[in-house]
Amino acid sequence: MDFTFIITIFLIGFIGSYISGMLGIGGSIIKYPMLLYIPPLFGLAAFTAHEVSGISAVQVFFATIGGVWAYRKGGYLNKTLITYMGVSILAGSFIGGYGSRVMTESGINITYGILALIAAVMMFIPKKGIDDIPFDEVKLNKWVAASFAFIVGIGSGIVGAAGAFLLVPIMLVILKIPTRMTIASSLAITFISSIGVTIGKITTGQVDYIPALIMIAASLIASPLGAMAGKKINTKFLQIILALLIAATAVKIWMDIL
Repeated sequence: MDFTFIITIFLIGFIGSYISGMLGIGGSIIKYPMLLYIPPLFGLAAFTAHEVSGISAVQVFFATIGGVWAYRKGGYLNKTLITYMGVSILAGSFIGGYGSRVMTESGINITYGILALIAAVMMFIPKKGIDDIPFDEVKLNKWVAASFAFIVGIGSGIVGAAGAFLLVPIMLVILKIPTRMTIASSLAITFISSIGVTIGKITTGQVDYIPALIMIAASLIASPLGAMAGKKINTKFLQIILALLIAATAVKIWMDIL
């Protein structure tokens, strides 16, 4: 392991975690292809898909911790929303993870593609007035929130992803949660949903610890910085970035399927 390797892995972790903290997503959708394709471009050893998924899972766990810590003050974290959606997505992900064993690979990919397409469409639906609602006046239908989180959990469990990019449009469009509260609470929910994935990857030996530690160090620095930037950026701009990122995710998934 040389200096170029360390710097490359650190920068991948830094960029992904900065975006994670700013937009309220785990960031694995960005870091996964970066880890897979960038090291070989610099003549470094290529990771396998299993190694990449293991490193990403552990790194998302720490990136979301850093983001949540940065949002802990100012009323950004809706504890009721986090509790109901967090428990539901965790339960759903266990069921999805178990059920995925009897699904074909194409079935898993199509499930993920459908969910991503729905999320992309939802992000382009106008969201008028949600950012005019004071945080202490946000009204929440707990059971609707829990039901959607459970469905997302099943889908994310099937494909082995945290599912934050699916949660965000649900929180914005269906639950009418203000953008900054959505971003902060989504990070906390993603942290909860990543616990099971991280434990699974570690206990099954799918984590390459040296790159993972480099990515974790990058996460703990970059995620809070991204969260601080997210607090200052105009919410309409944040929504546009999120919409484009989720749409790009949907396109990539369907290109892989087709």
